[in-house]
Amino acid sequence: MSIGNRVYLKRPMPDAEIVKALGQIPAANIADTMGRSCALNPRIRLFSNPDAPIVAGPALTVKARGGDNLMIHQALDMAQEGDILIVSNEEDTNRSLMGEIMFTYAQYKKLGALILDGPIRDIDAVRQMKLPIYATGSTPGGPYKEGPGEVNVPVACGGISVYPGDIVVADADGVIVIPRNDAAAVLAAAQRFHEQDAAKVEAAAAGKANRAWVMKKLVAKETEIIDGCYGE
Repeated sequence: MSIGNRVYLKRPMPDAEIVKALGQIPAANIADTMGRSCALNPRIRLFSNPDAPIVAGPALTVKARGGDNLMIHQALDMAQEGDILIVSNEEDTNRSLMGEIMFTYAQYKKLGALILDGPIRDIDAVRQMKLPIYATGSTPGGPYKEGPGEVNVPVACGGISVYPGDIVVADADGVIVIPRNDAAAVLAAAQRFHEQDAAKVEAAAAGKANRAWVMKKLVAKETEIIDGCYGE
């Protein structure tokens, strides 16, 4: 087996109804039910202009050599409608991984989103695109197309482990990853949290939020509260 230079044509897929339901909940609310430890590093941010506020889909993973997009091209050819391409790039920032031509092809294939742990280019065109495109920045420097690399293997993207078929949720805040085997439990918890969060927003807007927890926490932390001015 050519470890480091292989393409898996199949992957386990998540339940489509669970994916659809998670796509109705903000990434932040889901993340709060997962120990707040599922979000990609904010260096990976949104560059395009999608219509939908939230996108969710199954991960199609790519482990790319730094600054090389051969396996990204292969993944695009394999991709199914709604897939979210999520690319590990050895955290390289010197070369763009994709540009307008590849993004246009991804739109034709009706991908859910592109998540790249590396730069892109043709940024003016990207800003007009409806396909959600997340990257670390932009550079005119183009990629190599030599490999090696892998498709549909576990990767690390933005500091988070991603397995093929995990569920990726992305919105204006950023990107989170939900392990496929945990998806049903996460959805149930996130739906409850989302309802509670909406109630908290309503209470805050009316000035009725319960703020007693702040002083309770300070007391528990043995914080000194001083009825006076500093230096006096």
